[in-house]
Amino acid sequence: MSYWIAVVDDEPLSLTNARVLLRSRNMRVSCLSSGKDLLEFMEKNSPDLILLDILMPEMDGFETYRALRQYEESSGRTPIPVIFLTGEDNKETERRGLKAGASDFIHKPFDEDILIKRIYNTITNSKTIETLTEEATIDRLTGFLNKASGTEKISAMCKTQTGSLMIIDMDNFKLVNDLFGHDMGDRILVAFAGVVRHNIRNEDVISRIGGDEFMGFFSGMTKEEEVSSLVSRLNDQFDVQAEKLMGKDHGIPLGISAGCVFVPNRYDDYQILFQYADSALYKVKQSGRQGYEIYSEDSFEGEETEDMSRELSRVLKIVSERTEGKGALLLGQEAFSWNYRFIVRFLKRYSGQANRILFRVTAKESGVIYSEIVASFGNTLKGALRKSDIIFQCRPNQFFVVLPLLTERDTPAVIERIIKSWKSTGYMDRAKIEYEASPMKFENADSSVRKKEGSDESEKK
Repeated sequence: MSYWIAVVDDEPLSLTNARVLLRSRNMRVSCLSSGKDLLEFMEKNSPDLILLDILMPEMDGFETYRALRQYEESSGRTPIPVIFLTGEDNKETERRGLKAGASDFIHKPFDEDILIKRIYNTITNSKTIETLTEEATIDRLTGFLNKASGTEKISAMCKTQTGSLMIIDMDNFKLVNDLFGHDMGDRILVAFAGVVRHNIRNEDVISRIGGDEFMGFFSGMTKEEEVSSLVSRLNDQFDVQAEKLMGKDHGIPLGISAGCVFVPNRYDDYQILFQYADSALYKVKQSGRQGYEIYSEDSFEGEETEDMSRELSRVLKIVSERTEGKGALLLGQEAFSWNYRFIVRFLKRYSGQANRILFRVTAKESGVIYSEIVASFGNTLKGALRKSDIIFQCRPNQFFVVLPLLTERDTPAVIERIIKSWKSTGYMDRAKIEYEASPMKFENADSSVRKKEGSDESEKK
């Protein structure tokens, strides 16, 4: 596979040697002689990997690395993996480089095979993580951000940008599933996503937060006529797409309703703003649907506290999905740790048990690029396990799984189900799957005391 490598070194001979070596392996090479040159180069280019020399005048490798990461963060770009190069045999320098976040460290003059192998491994691991990160943040059906990632991004935008926070709901969508089937329902959702995508700009952010409910932040949109124009276009174009899919006589009053709040409002807190937009959407639904409502304190004053039943329904809608996702949850380290600790506390308190399994994916052929294989196994775990199970990718090729309320005796059946799903991917012969299980069981201390006291009383009687 041909990769694009940027080599940064102030020594012309080192650049020449790197260029000849990498091109002989069918790689594209860009040679740069300073950290400043690299930063200018990165404004218009995105190589697969950067080989960065540490000892350079003006900006050394560490300063260049920090400036690169700052630029990537400020511009919203995915970090490019970096391998540091050095002619010194200094363990402290190596520790400093790896601590800074570099993917690897190679000493000059470098061994050709070692350099190539480390380049391949670094890019492979980077692309595996990138693939799984994207899968964890994107709603597959519509291509928009999923609820968790959309909430995080839009929450940040509410604090820093001017615009509109909008909740968009499809009217009478349930009838599509009931009358035409769920396959048609999916096609209608995809068509709706296409209409929305056609009417938004690059700076706008859309998230799917439920089955037929979406949330959007529209930068700079602070006038009612802009909201009215957008909702009108969405309704008109969506109607055309629905007729194409279901026929002109489909008979379902499909449409789009939207609740909106302008940002900044009196508050910049996302949760409060979301409630305002949701209250506006509720008002649209109550008044006949297919329209919009913009929240203002004057028009909504007093309405929120009149009906506690309605308030409870609204809160439940905010904190939960309208339709559940399929399979287990693949979580990042922080979210996984919180969930794991909660599960352990719960099991200790209520005398429960669970099983833990570590999976490792290893390519059967040396040198095989298997990012796609690892990503496929991650998806296999998500699909084969229960919704109550959680998964953490603890290394590029390892997955740690927690199965609440399952015993050690249940492990063979779980493994069998996973392997059966894995076989259907076509990767079975290209990678080896290893696993190690570790069950945990807790008996509540208070419960044990009560049982003992009960036994003592019985003996006395």
